[in-house]
Amino acid sequence: MENSQKKTNEAFKITGNWANQSKELKSKFSQLTDEDLKFEAGKENELLKRVENRLKKGREEVINIIKKGQPKAV
Repeated sequence: MENSQKKTNEAFKITGNWANQSKELKSKFSQLTDEDLKFEAGKENELLKRVENRLKKGREEVINIIKKGQPKAV
């Protein structure tokens, strides 16, 4: 299990328009702040940690929530 979580952590990347995705997340989870959703390329793990803490959810669940709002790969 540890291997699959490590793979997920390394493989997770924000794709698409983050401004739109973050607005959608804020509408679904009103407790999220602009600071929680601040994103810089290459700092996905920091974003995930902030969202995990704010939502009191695990890493995998937060990744799944974010992935639902990302554009589908073609």
